Amino acid sequence: MFERLDSRSPTPLYAQIAERLRAAIVTRELSPAEALPSVRQLAASLRVNPATVVQAYRELEAEGFIEMRQGAGTFVREVSPVQRSAERDRQATELVRRLLADAARLGLSSRDVITAVERELGEKVR
Repeated sequence: MFERLDSRSPTPLYAQIAERLRAAIVTRELSPAEALPSVRQLAASLRVNPATVVQAYRELEAEGFIEMRQGAGTFVREVSPVQRSAERDRQATELVRRLLADAARLGLSSRDVITAVERELGEKVR
């Protein structure tokens, strides 16, 4: 889940951690009521400062994705279908924006990208 954290990215590490956890929750890779690693455990495994993990957890708690219980741990919350759909839409939009930005850096037009996506989708359907 955390294989692509990039300390050189303009996106802060806490936001990258939160994004990975958010995606895992929305796709049900992490189940409702499932315990997340403690702040210290996750910080040690990712080799980041514990404050970075706390910031990610707090962001997710504010958004309603997790629940932090003093002395008990941090747990995945049940996400409503509306919230799940909105998050999946947000993630898809962000993915497309990154794709188009990368394509522009390579000098590819939107039409080039659309043609490539249609070709890939056509091959996947067969």
